[in-house]
Amino acid sequence: MITTSNQIEFRHLKYFLALATDLHFRKAAERLYISQPGLSRQIKQLEDDLGIKLFVRHNRKVELTQAGLYLQEELTKTFKRLDDIVAHAKLLNDGIAGNLKLGYIGSAMQKVIPELLLRFRTEHPNIIFSLNEMGNEEQVQALLKQEIDIGFVRMERMPRGLSTRSVFEDTFSLVLPKDHAITEASFKDLSQLKDESFILFDASFSESYYVNIMQIFDTSGFTPIVSHYTVNASSIFRLVENGFGVSIVPTSLKLGYDMGIKFVELKKIPQRTTLKMVWSSKNPNPILNSFLQVME
Repeated sequence: MITTSNQIEFRHLKYFLALATDLHFRKAAERLYISQPGLSRQIKQLEDDLGIKLFVRHNRKVELTQAGLYLQEELTKTFKRLDDIVAHAKLLNDGIAGNLKLGYIGSAMQKVIPELLLRFRTEHPNIIFSLNEMGNEEQVQALLKQEIDIGFVRMERMPRGLSTRSVFEDTFSLVLPKDHAITEASFKDLSQLKDESFILFDASFSESYYVNIMQIFDTSGFTPIVSHYTVNASSIFRLVENGFGVSIVPTSLKLGYDMGIKFVELKKIPQRTTLKMVWSSKNPNPILNSFLQVME
């Protein structure tokens, strides 16, 4: 409980966050279903009770002070934590031990994640899993904001505060139209495809993954003709199927797709791609530690 000369109530902080988000008294008041003068009085009372100037007021808008920006950031984290606590209490009330929110790239769902979840569920049957397919960088940001508990990514470098564990090392495979002249038997090296158009994962998918792919071409002695970039595996496969080019993807992606394409595994090249499990060391979810222990 926060106390000063007067008692600050939960609603004062709720009003502050609304105004800090909208930076406009009328818009914030409408969203809170209170009058504009009423909101103005509540914010003024909060500033007086704290002894802190939170907003700089202009004719048509307001701006957060440095103290206001700090309070907004910390209260947002606190309210998010409070929401998680209440949600966890509701799950316990319903006989469920907790909830684990996972982010993942598409290739992880083909085999790795189902096997991990089945292993975990044998020891912890009363857990709800929330699964969200997300890009690598999107997962990193969600982990830092504690919007997900665990991510499965193909990245080498992580921001401070995130821990990683290698889960699966994968080879690469060529993706070709089903009627392409090259087969597993006739394939010798990648230079056979130097005049083909390639469809690749965009660098935004993962910069380190993209560098790894480019090293494959460097080793093969040519620069690829790239006709399309995408961040979606099914888009790559559909483009290959329709003759827009060929591609190179992690071999595990071939599972779960039934299209007019074929795969040629690049067994002889040194490059590999590693799927990593990532989590925040500051995440307070009690289920996270249980999951990590089982994964060991």
